[in-house]
Amino acid sequence: MSEYADISAVELERLYAAGEIDPVAVWQSVRKRMDAWEPVVHATSHRDDATSESEARAAAERWRTGRPRGRLDGVPVTVKENIATAGLPTPLGTAASDLAPATADAPVVARLREAGAVIVAKTTMPDYGMLTSGVSSLYPTTRNPWNPAWTPGGSSSGAAAAAAAGYGPIHIGTDIGGSVRLPAAWTGLVGFKPSFGRVPVAPPYYGRVAGPLTRTIADAARAIAVISQADDRDHMSLPPQPLEWDAFAGEVTGLRIGLVRNAGAGLPVDSEIADAVASAAAALDRAGAHLEPVEPLITEDMLSGLDRFWRMRSYRDWSRLPPDRRDRVLPYLRAWMEPAAGFTGTEVFDGFSQMDAISIAVRDALGELDVLLAPVAPIAAFAAELPSPAGDPARALEHIAFTVPFNMSGHPAISVPWTTTSNGRPIGVQLVGRRFADVVVLRVAAACEALRPALPPWPAAPEH
Repeated sequence: MSEYADISAVELERLYAAGEIDPVAVWQSVRKRMDAWEPVVHATSHRDDATSESEARAAAERWRTGRPRGRLDGVPVTVKENIATAGLPTPLGTAASDLAPATADAPVVARLREAGAVIVAKTTMPDYGMLTSGVSSLYPTTRNPWNPAWTPGGSSSGAAAAAAAGYGPIHIGTDIGGSVRLPAAWTGLVGFKPSFGRVPVAPPYYGRVAGPLTRTIADAARAIAVISQADDRDHMSLPPQPLEWDAFAGEVTGLRIGLVRNAGAGLPVDSEIADAVASAAAALDRAGAHLEPVEPLITEDMLSGLDRFWRMRSYRDWSRLPPDRRDRVLPYLRAWMEPAAGFTGTEVFDGFSQMDAISIAVRDALGELDVLLAPVAPIAAFAAELPSPAGDPARALEHIAFTVPFNMSGHPAISVPWTTTSNGRPIGVQLVGRRFADVVVLRVAAACEALRPALPPWPAAPEH
């Protein structure tokens, strides 16, 4: 039973349909896995085992009577805590939050429920999702199952830790600057940021998307097929489009792939990260793709301008809190926000304008290419206790220069596990597709999944 928690969503559908296992047994396996890992990794912010067991039993009955709701019926999933779930608070990872229960399910949760998925937990995040780590003023630090001394990344920190620890096959996060892809890269997972608007979110915002963290490309595709269904609450969402999410056999012959070695801003790329990306490029070249060098994507002015705009956006929200709640926000985040009080209107507008400047830069970098290949992050996982690689609020965005451009431009992007560093830290490589070419990105990602070197086995659950 302990291994049921590690079965992919695609395989679970087959096993359920054949009557070989049922959703209750899988739920019991996931519950046991969470009990073993939670004292170490602190990935969940809310669990209601009674409700999730009831959902699993209802799914088991549907499979027994040949009436499954869909291809995720009875499949365990987790959902990041900033994605509203009716009846539960949405604390956004911070002790400053108002803990009023949400009045309705967010679009992603509504689609998962309609498909029969069993939501086994909500997952942790850092304060307001503005850190690339698992440090929070509300929860114990979320840690990486590969080594608890390492961060799992963020802001979908709990989702990544849950996926790597095996709390079922599908974990939904959000990504406005890299918050799905970065933790995926640092925990050895697939992390898919779909095209902007592909998955409805509420409330929508520039660059914000929801996407899955999974162990396989096929499970990421399965999740997107469900959560990308239409919802009128997102006025920025794309029109519904029937896409062949399962049609992603990894053929890359003839594709033009641009190799991005330098983001143009932020931290320099560690040699082991650069070697991993070069290895992926060589493998794709041998498989028949045409690799072409691409100039640096963005500039330091673009990244620093975006930093100013995001500081003001966060400062505005923070400054409107009652004083006692303002004081509960993580000190690192307060130190990052507070300089915004002195920004001029021109500085803020110029910062806002960098979103468009970055979008144009990405468009020009892609040109006539089909896909870009790049690092996800310039470094591997850092210490779990640090809110950012340098621990310095003045350098808060220096590690997202390879990910945030594609949030601003809206292009689909995915982190694919490729190898590890010499001391075992996972390394992912990033693939970016043309606008709205989500299925192409999955297709190339599937090729990488087949071409990559052997990866180490998943971390074993701690002994009780």
